[in-house]
Amino acid sequence: MIHAILRRRRPEPPPARTPHRPALAESLRAIAPRVGSSALAGLLAGCAVPPAPMSVPPPPVAWTAPLPHAGRPADLVDWWKRFDDPLLVRLIDAGQQANPTLEQAALRIVEARADARVAGAALAPSVDANANVTRGNTLLLAAGAPATTTISSGTLDAGWELDVFGALRERAAAARARLEGSRLQWHDARVSLAAEIADAYVGLRACEAVVDLLEAQAESLAQTESLTLRKVQAGFEAPANAALARANAADARARAVAQRAECDASVVQLATLAAMPVDALRTELAPARARLPEPQAFAVAAVPAQVLAQRPDLAAAERAVAAAAAEAGAAQADRYPRLTLTGSIGRSALHRAGDTFLVSTWSIVPALAAPLFDAGRRAGAAEAARARLEIAQADWRARALDAVREVEQALVRLDAAGRRLADARAAEEGYRQFLEAATTQWENGAISLLDLEQARRNAQNASAALVQTQRERIGAWLALYKAVGGGWQPAAPAPSASLRAIEDAR
Repeated sequence: MIHAILRRRRPEPPPARTPHRPALAESLRAIAPRVGSSALAGLLAGCAVPPAPMSVPPPPVAWTAPLPHAGRPADLVDWWKRFDDPLLVRLIDAGQQANPTLEQAALRIVEARADARVAGAALAPSVDANANVTRGNTLLLAAGAPATTTISSGTLDAGWELDVFGALRERAAAARARLEGSRLQWHDARVSLAAEIADAYVGLRACEAVVDLLEAQAESLAQTESLTLRKVQAGFEAPANAALARANAADARARAVAQRAECDASVVQLATLAAMPVDALRTELAPARARLPEPQAFAVAAVPAQVLAQRPDLAAAERAVAAAAAEAGAAQADRYPRLTLTGSIGRSALHRAGDTFLVSTWSIVPALAAPLFDAGRRAGAAEAARARLEIAQADWRARALDAVREVEQALVRLDAAGRRLADARAAEEGYRQFLEAATTQWENGAISLLDLEQARRNAQNASAALVQTQRERIGAWLALYKAVGGGWQPAAPAPSASLRAIEDAR
């Protein structure tokens, strides 16, 4: 069982450690401080609104939890290489390079980067160039004859909003946080895709193992049917036993066919996830048919609770809080006056009747706009922004609670499956030996066909239970991979070829 030592420091000696579920609120303490500081930083400028409290306690003293990477998050990068199955690694690499879901996540980064560039540009002055030429007839009343006049002009117009109350700075900060969040969401998509491919691969191998069991059983039952029919013809068995043997054989064949169909569907699913042709995948899968991948070791070691901070979905939720905080500050700043500075430099030329007249102009216009009455529009926008901030904070807390729960459940299932595995193997071996003995006894007429079929069912159930236990054990391993953030490293993410191509193109 899992032991948690999430306890507050007390003057008296701490009680002895006993197995219990860790306090989720205390687990959140280890990953909350950065979120609160990010949200606060986004609202310090001008008249921004302070963020709502994150409602999480301070960090815990420690949290010991069994994790496969021995407390070194960087080791998660080589997670899949720990499996003794190079095909699994190749499939995950193929999916990371060509999966449409990851491509969509990468394109969202491009979109967020453009939005951040637009928001940042609002802080700088803008300059526009204008040029025009006007040509026309002008009737001179005194001369009584028309004259052709050409007027050409060019101006440079500049404008700059002085961000006195920080609205533009806050919006730029929000856009940068959204950009960071989109990158983190891309990493989260990578982790989810890798875990999904691995789970589909393991499920396929388990399906193949069950197919082999069912086909072997169908073959054995066909032999039993043939032998029973000869016994009935010789008068050693009742005719009803022939019907029973025939029904058992037909049922086994039907279940084998249904299981093969499930495996075929799993192959299609895996091919879709890995972005590979189905026929090519079948060729790759054939050499290791029905062989479940096995990690080098399931040994675990203590790791701090802060390991959850590496989860990209939690980090993305944190950036969403920071963005919402900045947007709340910007909405509040919009309720205060705006100071803008505009200017223009121009030169015009008038050509008429062979004469040219030149004119140079310049102007500078500071303008102050103060909101007086808007029927509560700006106040409502600020209130809505504060509500969105609180929603983002609540979303982060919910995700953090889910992260702790997912890790706890994966560890419990991994531990339970590991302890069940030896018993499942012993049961499978015992029932198999008993079936062999029962088959010999039935052939010699010592037991009835019903006794033999009961022994066969027990052996089949034990074999299927062994495959299922192995499947659950690896499934818990994969769930743990995803629950602790996969192979993501905040300092040095490794983008896929699709993301590099998209970013290089821009």
